Amino acid sequence: MTVPAELIGGLSALLGERVSVVEAIREHHSHGESYHTPALPDVVVFPKTTDEVSAIARLCTAHHTPMIPFGAGTSLEGHVAALAGGVCIDLSEMNRIVRVSQEDLDATVEAGVTRKQLTDELRASGLTFFLDPGADASIGGMVATGASGTTAVRYGTIRENVLGLTVVLASGDIIRTGGRARKSSAGYDLTRLMIGSEGTLGIVTEVTLKLQPLPDAVSAAACSFPTLEAAVDTVIAAIQLGIPVARAELLDERSMDALERYSHLGYPIQPTLFFEFHGASEASVAEQALTVKEIAAEQGGGDFKWATSLEDRNTLWRARHEMAYASLLLRPGCKGWATDVCVPISKLAECIRATQLDNDASPLIGPILGHVGDGNFHCIYLVDPDRPEEIAEGKRLNDRLVERALALGGTCTGEHGIGHGKMGSLLKEHGDLVPVMRSIKRALDPDGLLNPGKIFAM
Repeated sequence: MTVPAELIGGLSALLGERVSVVEAIREHHSHGESYHTPALPDVVVFPKTTDEVSAIARLCTAHHTPMIPFGAGTSLEGHVAALAGGVCIDLSEMNRIVRVSQEDLDATVEAGVTRKQLTDELRASGLTFFLDPGADASIGGMVATGASGTTAVRYGTIRENVLGLTVVLASGDIIRTGGRARKSSAGYDLTRLMIGSEGTLGIVTEVTLKLQPLPDAVSAAACSFPTLEAAVDTVIAAIQLGIPVARAELLDERSMDALERYSHLGYPIQPTLFFEFHGASEASVAEQALTVKEIAAEQGGGDFKWATSLEDRNTLWRARHEMAYASLLLRPGCKGWATDVCVPISKLAECIRATQLDNDASPLIGPILGHVGDGNFHCIYLVDPDRPEEIAEGKRLNDRLVERALALGGTCTGEHGIGHGKMGSLLKEHGDLVPVMRSIKRALDPDGLLNPGKIFAM
């Protein structure tokens, strides 16, 4: 579509130079970090306040023009592609930390604040925000996609760490959901409704978050295993015994090969677990680690390679977080098709093993890695997007993975969300609920202007 000149004029009157139709800026806002084909917005705007977002929404609704919220652009299922053109609302300049309460262990931040910005600014307070999806995502984007990450096994996903939201609806109305109380039974839980809605129900502009005290003692370690099943069984046993591991990350042989090419850590090219332990004392951390080490030894695991200093831990987790880029070294020139499913932990070994057999039989390279402490894992299929047969093969493998996870009582996505890349998978998982979702969408966005073409078709 073509945005009406009257709308551009209205946006320019509101925001001045913070309105752009420059092609390079539009292209930057046409995609996330996935293989999906980019789709350019017609206009990109950069609001600085909730009131400005409200005014933008009113203008767009008056001119029946789509609105696509944009955070850091790190999403993986095509969430930010402007499939119907329209106005991309870049929230990166809404990056103030509004309030921090050390007494109540909470904070309110604007949607454009990034994860690293928040943790850096909290450090002097002795508090932190542990949720860690790997990418330096914006907090608003994490809310929109229902993000998770490496620490969710102990500290929960974004759903468990949000107390309240400020949201701009398609009409331009501003609502504030939730609050600062740690629990409430007052009416519908609109906060949770907005989390994971991917900008299709409203535009999140402020978030009130739970914080955690920084642990007094932290230790991390890597352990190699003879087989993928042995590594997975180690994590399952540790979780079932109630050991409060802070992180439990799995990398298969292909992932370790990519990691070594990229980060040169000196680890064996074998299935490997990265652990992190948090506690109130060195003794409590040592006790957790010793128990997990004994479980690993029973499964044939090797010695723990410790990362106890902050520098060593940062090196270890930076390498893990850069796996999406490291995997591209296994097939230079290709793009990564990142999948994610989540299953009950008792079914995790079965699901991963069957997926590994599929991957081994495929012409595509597909490293396996994941947050296995909560049953969530990924494949990164390396595809040439210009070769239709490779896209078809990636789709076949992804479909089989989703069907397998659903058959085992799992979900088609543990943390990446639906976007437009997994709309078919959502129908397989919740086809009977999609009509209810459509009814909610129509009630809050009757003209279908908020991030159209995402999650399900209207």
